[in-house]
Amino acid sequence: MQQVVLQQPGEFVASDVDFPQPNQDEALVQIRTIGVCGTDLHAFAGRQPYFSYPRILGHELGVEVLAAPSGSDISVGDHCAIEPYLWCGECHACQLDRHNCCENLQVLGVHCDGGMREQITVPVNRLHKSTALSLDQLALVETLGIGAHAVDRSELHEGQAALVVGAGPIGLAVTQFAKTTGADITVLDLNPLRREFVQQFGVSTAESAAEQRFDVVFDATGSPPAMEASFDYVDHAGTLVLVSIVQARISFDDPTFHRRELTVKSSRNSAGLFPRIMAMIDRGEIDTKPWVSHRLALAEVPQRFPQLPQQPDLVKAIIDVG
Repeated sequence: MQQVVLQQPGEFVASDVDFPQPNQDEALVQIRTIGVCGTDLHAFAGRQPYFSYPRILGHELGVEVLAAPSGSDISVGDHCAIEPYLWCGECHACQLDRHNCCENLQVLGVHCDGGMREQITVPVNRLHKSTALSLDQLALVETLGIGAHAVDRSELHEGQAALVVGAGPIGLAVTQFAKTTGADITVLDLNPLRREFVQQFGVSTAESAAEQRFDVVFDATGSPPAMEASFDYVDHAGTLVLVSIVQARISFDDPTFHRRELTVKSSRNSAGLFPRIMAMIDRGEIDTKPWVSHRLALAEVPQRFPQLPQQPDLVKAIIDVG
């Protein structure tokens, strides 16, 4: 089968390998669609924390089941989203039912090899099937989970004012779930094309938020200067949620932090949210169909992937497999 490996920053290598064989508790799936995530772009650029090379990228996956263990509720032919988080179940975080911050967490396509290949084996309990969602929608459930978890962490509610800094896919996911709370949402982004795009979701947009304050601020930029600037946008007694992650230290002005008694939270991945998110997509409460701005085939990844970060109109790229 065909696979594409990120051999080192800036270098993809395509190769043919044997098809995988599932273990007793695993399903064998055909990869159909792969969402290109900011994590993948950062890994290609050599800026992704918790990362080692070589690595097969791909953790936003829409798949078709080829084989499944007997007795499971997954059958051959099912279309599924893969929840790519493999937690240990034994560490302190897992004992607290906080699987998303497992001390030994392995994420497909990040800590271990992912889905930029024709077939993959996965624990059957990581599959979430749907008869209603398209393969594109299934691939984007994981991205939505990042936004849903961040909004849950924020405790945002109706009547509050929230700022989402960054209108990339993670910012879009945060925006859509923040809207469901009934809060007043503003999205900040320097790119006029992204500001224009996000307006279709019924939110306000801005190029600058200087001198403005918000009850809740979400940073989804992946930029240390932007993350540090986000502290200034939070109102007294407000909350800042750092959704993006960077390979750097983040600093802030301590007197301002204490005077306003800010709450700062990180938000890492998600756990257990896939069924809820898929139901919301099915009901039309969350819509990712407008997101897909670019498509490429798996065989085109070595040539076309390096061009994606330079596309000013890039929202979300989908890799089609098979």
